[in-house]
Amino acid sequence: MADAFSSSSETVIQRVVDVTVKTNTPLDKLEELYQIKKTCDFISEHQFEKVALQFPDELLVDSVAIAAEVERNTNARPFILGDTSYGSCCVDEVTAEHVGADCIVHYGSTCLSPSKRLPLMLVFEQRPVDLEKCTSAFRELYPDTQSHVLILYDVNYAHAINDLLTLLSPEYPNLVVSELVVEGEQCYSHGRIKRQHDDACLSEGDNNHLIYQFGRQFSLKSGLSIKDYSVFYVGQEGATLRNFMMTWNRCSFCTFDPVKMTGRTESVSINRALMKRYYAIERAKDAKVVGILVGTLGVVDYLDIIQQLKETIRGAGKKSYMFAMGKLNVPKLANFLEIDIFVLVACPENSLLDSREFFKPVVTPFEMEVACNKKREWSEEYVTDFRHLLPGGQSHVPLADQQEEDDETDVSLITGALRGHNLLSFEPAVSAFGSSVVLRNQALTVATNSAASFLAERSWRGLEQKLGETPVVKAVGGRRGIAIAYEEEGTAPS
Repeated sequence: MADAFSSSSETVIQRVVDVTVKTNTPLDKLEELYQIKKTCDFISEHQFEKVALQFPDELLVDSVAIAAEVERNTNARPFILGDTSYGSCCVDEVTAEHVGADCIVHYGSTCLSPSKRLPLMLVFEQRPVDLEKCTSAFRELYPDTQSHVLILYDVNYAHAINDLLTLLSPEYPNLVVSELVVEGEQCYSHGRIKRQHDDACLSEGDNNHLIYQFGRQFSLKSGLSIKDYSVFYVGQEGATLRNFMMTWNRCSFCTFDPVKMTGRTESVSINRALMKRYYAIERAKDAKVVGILVGTLGVVDYLDIIQQLKETIRGAGKKSYMFAMGKLNVPKLANFLEIDIFVLVACPENSLLDSREFFKPVVTPFEMEVACNKKREWSEEYVTDFRHLLPGGQSHVPLADQQEEDDETDVSLITGALRGHNLLSFEPAVSAFGSSVVLRNQALTVATNSAASFLAERSWRGLEQKLGETPVVKAVGGRRGIAIAYEEEGTAPS
């Protein structure tokens, strides 16, 4: 019998892998799906010369055809932005600036995170919705016509929401529908220009009960709060729905999937998800070295939250290092074994990273503040938008007075060990037998929270140049084939 690993190189090369590939959209459908005429009018009206067209991976098959139409109908020169540096839901302003673009046209799903560097136009996919089945599912999920229901939706189904409201509002008088609102210096969406909102719109407690969050705005009835509403979401399961459920975790959620054309009550226990996040907070409290991951270069105020994180982590007696590495994956983060925990600065939809496969947990800025700031307590509130944590934000909590925390200790819920809050905040102690400065923590052991000292203890420290030590030799031919059966080794035994 042949060995399981005796496949030849030809067999491996000829192996067929099934991959779902999106076919090109017919030319007569491009205008309907991608709003080419509106895009060209936007470009011509502002006389843009270089235009960056940003596409997610699943829409790249239509990018060349759209760019050709834009170039044919305007005097602008289009550039296609394909593989974005971070999440495709965010506007990739950094890459656009590399080509000297005058504006950006963003296609597909978006988190509606505000950006300010360049003029922006958002073009959503107009995905089909069966309104008859959607309304039928809504009536089954909410048999009581007096129910207070808030309708949220994925941006790609925004075109059908007005028709849905027309069908349901005569039966449901307490229905509230959210409206998409785009922030920016000059943003174009759905045929109108939106200006940046005043900070007061970020508050949920004003007299008009106006709530503005995650690029969506809706007004609640007087005397009611978001907790008094059930949420009906039109869209597929994903990062957008997860972000809503974590933020408004006191609301019951029902969804309608336009692809499967079915409605359901979300049975995923949000409390269980919150407990997983609380476990990550406990890991953050035990951590001594924190890695700050820069997951966006386009969302407004990302530099401010990074600076605030540095101060918060330092105030808790921990060391921090900053990393900018684009899209995250397990091998990238595995290179930094000295880091005890990572905190990801990204848009709300990309912040809730499932870190089960990672060697070290990845938390959000809010979770890191809960771990490091004694004045911020763990409660039913969960914040995914880091802008709300900054001074002036609705969830901002000033850092606790360091003098009040010097003597505070607690017990780790993971290791059971006694844990001091400010392990590195004490003044350096000078030895009585010399002038050498030694940094000590509460356990009177030398603190070794330096990445350099950690690297020195490694058995392998990476590639070394060894200049002048390696003899120069003529290049020779290497092995041919694949590692399982190089050609000079002959065939594998059967």
